[in-house]
Amino acid sequence: MKSEFYKLYVDHVAPTLKQKHGYKNVNEIPKIEKIVINVSVASAPDVKAALEAAVDDLQRITGQKPVQTLAKKSVSNFKLRKGQQIGAKVTLRGDRMYEFLERLVVAALPRIRDFRGISPKAFDGNGNYTLGVKEQSIFPEIELDKIKRLTGFDITFVTTARTDAEAKSLLSELGMPFSDKKKTTSAPTNV
Repeated sequence: MKSEFYKLYVDHVAPTLKQKHGYKNVNEIPKIEKIVINVSVASAPDVKAALEAAVDDLQRITGQKPVQTLAKKSVSNFKLRKGQQIGAKVTLRGDRMYEFLERLVVAALPRIRDFRGISPKAFDGNGNYTLGVKEQSIFPEIELDKIKRLTGFDITFVTTARTDAEAKSLLSELGMPFSDKKKTTSAPTNV
C-alpha cells in the first residue's frame, strides 16, 4: 500500500512542478530520493549511554534499525578516538520515506512551540535540504516521560532537483512550512 504523501506527489505535486517549471520529460521532475536522519552524541559526558538512548529513539521515530557512525579521526580536545562510536543514522527510501515525511509535516513540526516555519536558507546548492531538530520530543512516537536526555537530529532531504529553487518548490508543494523571507531573521535556523 502506497503512502498518502506518495499519492500526493504523483497526483498533485509532479503535475504542478511540470507546469510551473516547464519540464518536457517526466524524468526531469524533481523528487525526493532519500531522507537521511543523523544524530551525534560525541559531546555527551557518557557517550555509550547517550548513544543507546539516541539509537532507541531513532528506531522508534523511523521504524528502521539505525547504523552506528564512527569517528574518522582522533581529537584529543574532545576526547575522541578514531573508530569510536559517536552517533547513528538512518537512510529512508520508498514508502518509509514518504511515511516519515508525512509524520514530520503533519504531526511533528506543528508540535514545536512558537513555530514560525523552517528556514529557507538551509539548501546546499545542489538541491538538497538539511533541517536541524533540537529535540526528539516533537515526534509523537516518543513518550515524553521516558526521555532520558534531549537529543537533536539532522534530517537531510536528498532530491533529484538540479537547483535549490527547484528543491524548494518540491518541498513546498509537499507541505514543508518554509518561513516567509521577510521573517527569516526572527525564525530560528534549527527547529
